[in-house]
Amino acid sequence: MTEFSLAQLAEHVGGDVRGDDSILIKAVATLASAQAGDIAFLANSRYKSQLQSTHASAVLLAAQDDSDDIAAAIICKNPYAAFAKIAQLLDTTPAPAQGIDVSAKIADSARIGNNVAIGPNTVIADHVVIADDVTIGANCYIGQGTEIGARTRIWQGVNIYHQIVIGEDCLFHSGAVVGADGFGWASENGKWVKIPQLGRVVIGNRVDIGASTTIDRGALDDTIICDGVIIDNQCQIAHNAYVGEDTAIAGCTVLAGSCRIGKRCLIGGASAINGHIEICDDVQIMGFGMVIKEITEPGVYASGIPASAHREWRRNGARFRQLDDLFKRVKALEKRVED
Repeated sequence: MTEFSLAQLAEHVGGDVRGDDSILIKAVATLASAQAGDIAFLANSRYKSQLQSTHASAVLLAAQDDSDDIAAAIICKNPYAAFAKIAQLLDTTPAPAQGIDVSAKIADSARIGNNVAIGPNTVIADHVVIADDVTIGANCYIGQGTEIGARTRIWQGVNIYHQIVIGEDCLFHSGAVVGADGFGWASENGKWVKIPQLGRVVIGNRVDIGASTTIDRGALDDTIICDGVIIDNQCQIAHNAYVGEDTAIAGCTVLAGSCRIGKRCLIGGASAINGHIEICDDVQIMGFGMVIKEITEPGVYASGIPASAHREWRRNGARFRQLDDLFKRVKALEKRVED
């Protein structure tokens, strides 16, 4: 089991130790569940009372939350971010694969880097380029001409189509599909004519793709996911979408074709972004948001109807249908007053 001293952890996160810096830490935990050998964190002052009862060996704290109730602490500017960094050090998640399994099918023309692991029954197609230290789990498919950057990890059952470009230090969870056809069709005499999707998906560095998320390839140009983007489970990114650096997209969100999302945006779960519109940098969209026109000013935006009692919801639904008639009546009254 990996252990680190408080001194080592403080240096790793850029904090200062109060108390015995030789204390050994082997795991992370919440204040409520921590035991000896664990380090906990306080990121919200509302939970400060739990410092009196925690059994953690040490706690990550901001300076204003320091307390004599705990014997040892690491004082840092951002306890939650420090917790994340320490959790990475102490992570016990097994690797998706170890070595190259004998059942993996790797094309002769594929170029495989050093220290690459490929799990059982995975297929690596012609002219794939896999950089050093990449790990690919069981039952994956990597399509022709795809490139995967160093240290990227791909969990079981991921399908990556042809000519996809993936950067370094990315993470793909099970069931993700990258490079499937976008929804491109032309109508002729009531029949659908398929438009071949000839673009790629280009994914930057440090991108995290959730389970069962789909990223469609571009129709002619590429679908682009920039550095540092995190995408939750069961999201749909349509063809030719562009997602700017360090944007976070929560579960079940849909980005329609050719929309452009700026940098550092936060998009809440089950949101829908219309196609061919642009959202500027530093926009936060609350859950169930429906964005049907461009957003040009940073800030927080919300839509959707919160849950209410059924009887109340039915009354309000009926009133909503009367809004147009009410608007016309008000305009008529305004005109009479003016006259």
